[in-house]
Amino acid sequence: FAALIGSIAWSYYNRTMVGYYDTDMFSAMAPMFILYFLLATIETEKPIHALLSALSILVYPFLYDSGLSIVYAMGLSYMFYMVVFHRNEHFTYYSIMMIAVALMGLPWYIKAVMIGAIFVGFKSDRFSLKQMMVASGVAVLAFLITGNVFTLILAKLMVYAVRGSEQEGLMFYQVAQTVREAGQIPFSTMANRISGSTPGVLVALIGYGLMVYRHKSFILALPLLGIGVFSLVGGLRFTVYAVPVAAIAAVFTFAMIADFIAQSVTTKKLSQWVSLGVSAVLTTLFLLPNVYHIVEYKVPTVFDVKEVKSLNKLKSLGSDKDYVITWWDYGYPIWFYANKNTLIDGGKHNHDNYLVSKVLTTTSQKEAAYLSRLAVETYVNSEYKTVADTLFKNGRPDQINVENFFEELSAGLVQMPQSSRDVYFYLPYRMLGILPTVKVFSNIDLSTGKKITQPFFYQPQGLQQNGEKIVFDAGVYFDQNTGKLHLGSQSVPVGKIVTTGRKPNGEIAIKYQTVHPMESMFIVILQEYNKVLLMDAEMFYSTYIQMFFLENYDPELFEPVEMTGYVKIYKLKI
Repeated sequence: FAALIGSIAWSYYNRTMVGYYDTDMFSAMAPMFILYFLLATIETEKPIHALLSALSILVYPFLYDSGLSIVYAMGLSYMFYMVVFHRNEHFTYYSIMMIAVALMGLPWYIKAVMIGAIFVGFKSDRFSLKQMMVASGVAVLAFLITGNVFTLILAKLMVYAVRGSEQEGLMFYQVAQTVREAGQIPFSTMANRISGSTPGVLVALIGYGLMVYRHKSFILALPLLGIGVFSLVGGLRFTVYAVPVAAIAAVFTFAMIADFIAQSVTTKKLSQWVSLGVSAVLTTLFLLPNVYHIVEYKVPTVFDVKEVKSLNKLKSLGSDKDYVITWWDYGYPIWFYANKNTLIDGGKHNHDNYLVSKVLTTTSQKEAAYLSRLAVETYVNSEYKTVADTLFKNGRPDQINVENFFEELSAGLVQMPQSSRDVYFYLPYRMLGILPTVKVFSNIDLSTGKKITQPFFYQPQGLQQNGEKIVFDAGVYFDQNTGKLHLGSQSVPVGKIVTTGRKPNGEIAIKYQTVHPMESMFIVILQEYNKVLLMDAEMFYSTYIQMFFLENYDPELFEPVEMTGYVKIYKLKI
């Protein structure tokens, strides 16, 4: 019953769907194996279970190294539990040594040999209890030192709990605060993701308390449950850790209720069936919100057929050594369909987000082209180190002034490396929805961490004519008499109204209507997409808007490869 709940619950179900299979398959599964073997070690006190616990910890980094801090917490919980409740037993310190070695920050093969030696060489009657205490204490101390434990755990918490730019070296914008699944969530969302409903998660929390009361060794599951609760601050991605523990805890509650009801039945066999039946009914009721969610949760494919055709065309060009400049959301699909490389992707969104954001949102196509060539060649020549840190010498005494660097780059004063491979720009229509987020990463003074400008970009839901006013949304309208765009209590003069469409031969048709000589604000009417965009000059002249929607590119720098309504792909000519 717990397995049914665990696999069908919102969080685990959503993140293990076909086409979305995330690392949660490992991040949720592997800690449960570790928990199982640690519980078995406590309950049986058999050396084989201590060995299996150590080996499962040893294997964990190969499955999901990002969750190592959680395994550290589980290991420390085990050590604390054993010392508190089994302090006078030889097996306690024998098993602690094994776990501590498995957690050490040493190469896995060295730890494997050490674990094997402890398993074979130590017997409870060979050494005194005091000797075992000292040996295990040394092992734990070595683990704390080599594993950099508290720094790692604190760093993981700070990444998701503290939002903003970094505080050491250049102040790059942190990824965590722009990822939807890493944002703060309300209690109801946490409850739904873990158990399907608020009553469901409350039953699970009560059940966990009862479970620890009846079987105190289950306190080892507290780090997993705790990280699920941490999702209130860290984001919904953390809820998946608590799902299996909550499922077991909920079913434990059902079993206790079922056993209580079954006590009124005199026949033993019938009593067992009543207990099973009550548990089944309660589990079914618990599952209903989760099943309803599955019925309602309709998710489109990551890419549609036309986008995939464009990437198949890109695959036929150049070689697998070539690079594609695009936002990290599309990194993996490009690898899969086009067999090309990217600077950033779903698992590699680091300081280079700054550079890619600069390329996609700069108002200088020359800067975008030069920076792309420089970034790709630097990445390859540096043996795939973070380009931004390499170019800007981030954190070093000779760290460069980034503003001066880009001035020199635009002026052609930065020496460009020799071209060793082709570079492409991948500009998808779907990126329009996240363009403001993309802009955030380069709209930052890296020396102070503060915003450079306040760019304006807005997508109204539609428009309707109301006399001399064109109303977009509540409080947002364009006054044709004054030529001003009203945004609540503010009004801004519109520089141009730009209308894009298609000629009968498929060529783009662009109409410019000047409203005010100052290009402070643009209204862009995209007839092909039945969409209107409101933006300032900084966003209007960005690489993405110009090269995708207006198909305006410098022919000396770029060559069109694929020009569809879904995707624009350009090849760099320098």
